Amino acid sequence: MRIAVSLSLPLALACVTAALSAQQPADAGRTFHWTGPVATGHWLRVRNLSGAIHVEQSTSNQVEVDAEKTGRHGDPTTIRFVAQRTGADSGDMLICALWGDESSCDADGYHSHSHHHGWNSDDNDLSVRFTVRLPAGVNIGVSTVNGGVIVDGATAQVDARTVNGTVEASTLGGPVAASTVNGDVEVHMTNTGHATDLEYSTVNGSVTVTLPTKLDADVDLSTVNGSVQSDYPLTLEGRIDPKHLHGTIGAGGLHIHARTVNGQIELRKT
Repeated sequence: MRIAVSLSLPLALACVTAALSAQQPADAGRTFHWTGPVATGHWLRVRNLSGAIHVEQSTSNQVEVDAEKTGRHGDPTTIRFVAQRTGADSGDMLICALWGDESSCDADGYHSHSHHHGWNSDDNDLSVRFTVRLPAGVNIGVSTVNGGVIVDGATAQVDARTVNGTVEASTLGGPVAASTVNGDVEVHMTNTGHATDLEYSTVNGSVTVTLPTKLDADVDLSTVNGSVQSDYPLTLEGRIDPKHLHGTIGAGGLHIHARTVNGQIELRKT
């Protein structure tokens, strides 16, 4: 049996507006706020182009994401925010700061379809600063291009990346993936989860990885201008090289790769 429902135009428009507002918050000038649930084991991903991202522990069971446009030069309205559910069961959450109408983002990263963003020109110093409050058990993936990334208080998987800036990522769970180009990488995890490979890299900076005391891994650590150190006893393969260590910790198994050009690499015990 079908039931026909007739709505007046004003009422229909109001229903549509309410539905859209529930899916994607509006950009209120220079600030942005989103609050909602993300279930344990699912991902919250935050993408940025210019500006820092700071993740801290939530005091509730809700994800909270705040962002602020900063800068004295440029048009803030060229920066928009997108918030959408992703994943096969729509259980993950994706939030992005996008510059211009030709940029987009998805679970794989930030995509730009124009060579003329204007965001990095001499007369535009706009950036976006994200603050994320993360409940226990939620995986977090954060990335930016120009800005530092700090993840503190996570309890599950972490994926933290930038190009120009330092990455600091710690979790009571694991694993952690982290990389930058210009800056240090500092990682701390209490367990490696179900990971089979862990990779850490920079070009101009040092890599410091703190891992569980009990560790079975095959490691490959290399630098060009710097040194390599390990708190773990290593069974080395090949000749001893202070700039390149390739060997086995314990029984081996987990593959750990860490690389830099200008900086040192350290493996530390928790």
